[in-house]
Parts: sequence; C-alpha cells; structure tokens
Amino acid sequence: MKSIFTFFLFTGFFFHMNMPMAYAQQEPEKVRVIMIGAHPDDCDLGGGGTAAIFASMGYAVKFVSLTNGDAGHQTEKGTKLAARRLAEAKEAGRRLGVSYDVLDNHDGQLVPSLEVRLQVIRKIREWKADIVIAPRPNDYHPDHRYTGVLVQDAAYMVAVPNIAPETPALKKNAVFLYFQDRFQHPYPFQPDIAIDIDQSFEKKIDALDAHESQVYEWLPWIGHFSDQVPKNKVDRRNWLAQSRTVVITPEVRKSLEEWYGVGVASQVKHAEAFQICEYGVQPTHDEIRRLFPMLAIK
Repeated sequence: MKSIFTFFLFTGFFFHMNMPMAYAQQEPEKVRVIMIGAHPDDCDLGGGGTAAIFASMGYAVKFVSLTNGDAGHQTEKGTKLAARRLAEAKEAGRRLGVSYDVLDNHDGQLVPSLEVRLQVIRKIREWKADIVIAPRPNDYHPDHRYTGVLVQDAAYMVAVPNIAPETPALKKNAVFLYFQDRFQHPYPFQPDIAIDIDQSFEKKIDALDAHESQVYEWLPWIGHFSDQVPKNKVDRRNWLAQSRTVVITPEVRKSLEEWYGVGVASQVKHAEAFQICEYGVQPTHDEIRRLFPMLAIK
C-alpha cells in the first residue's frame, strides 16, 4: 500500500512540475491589432485609448500612417516636415506601447491605387492581424476617404495567396472595424462596439501631446483657434486634454450599456467606438468579447 502511495505521490509531483509547460503549449497566440490611418496622428485620435488598453493586456498593436504627413503644417513642408512627423509618431507609439509605421506617400495626394492597396495588404499580412481598424470611406479629407477605400479593397485580398504572393496570405481573415466619425451621409456611424477608455485617456493625451506639430500648431491654425493654445508646456497639455474630450453620443452610450451594463456605462467619461465592417470576418457576440475582453459587465 505504501509503495502505491509513493508511486502516486511521485507521479503527481512530476505532473505538477510539468503543468506550466503543458499550459504554455496550450495558450492561445497573442491577439494582433493593426490600426490604419491617413496621417501620422490619425490612429492616435481615433483609437489611442483602446490601443493603450490592448497594449497593457499584452496584445501586439501597430499603427500605420499611409502618408508621411509632409503637407500638414502652415509653415513647414516637404522632407523636413515628414521627418519631424515621423519622429513625433515614433514617440507617440513609445508612449502608448505600440509599433508605429509611416509610409512614404505624399500627404494630400493619396489615391486608392493598386500600388498603395498592395502596401496595405502587405502591412496587414506582415502583422498577421486579427483586428484591422481604419476610417470609413466618407470624410471631409480625401486622404481619410481613400484610406477607408484602400482598406476595404484589401479586406478580401489579404487572404488571396496569388495577390502580393511574396508576403504570405492570412490563413484566416481579420475582423475589420471603422473608427468613429460624425458624418451622416450616406449613413451615420453605427457604434457596434464601445470601449470605456477612462483608464487610458491620459495615455491617449500623452500620445497626442507627442504630435506637437499637429495638436499645438497645424490643427489650431487651420481651425482658427491658435490663440487658445497656451504657451506653457503643462498648461498646453491640460488644454489638449480638455479640447480632446469628446462628448459621448446617445448611440455610443447605449452601446456602452450593452457591453458594460447600465451602472458602469453611466459613469464612463471617455469612450472610443467602432463599427463592424461588412467585409472580413463577421464576429459573433462571443467572438467580440474574446477579442475585446475589457467588454465585461461588472
């Protein structure tokens, strides 16, 4: 009897010692997210808070700007401005904990060409994306519109092996989402997913603060509110946080309630919302919760 007990004790200990390795082999692969914008601050504006949460969860997150931003300033331009904006983007990515790629296409001249479509396909494939987020193809800025078109055009092709064959096609297509926007035609934005970013809002502002040429210079100038930007660095960042606080629409609040419950949703001050694109994988409710585990009713 004693020998049998010793056998089970030994084998049980051996099994216990090997459990971590067994579990490690069964762990699911890290979820991979790519956000694609037209300019080197677009992803930060539309999804910076969500990206920071993803990064804190161990997700692999990449931002991609389809243009180098070489036209987005009132006094600077060309290669000098592009270099400045690349440095700003890299610093913003560091602050958020994400990778940041800036493609060398001219700002203000983006078109939905085959060349750029292939660039988008390669970026999504190289990242092995599970989630792709981009603007809808209706916006005041042509670069934003065409970014939406380019990502839509890539949404099926990323899984077609004979297109851009030098980069292996995705074995399973990604979930494609749209950033939130305010435009009503041809139809308004639909907040299928709404994320409470109260915990990461300051990180989002830190990332935007890195884009000095945009948030403190160009956007205030083109928007005719340069006189509102404080000179002091601390005051300037506080002003940025206030000016970038987006009012949560009734539609987004309703989505928050569906995902978090009424009690939690009523307390949310900052949110980012996303619409599910009709292209790519159509996620179930359970799949959305798997990909976005922060969506938990408490």
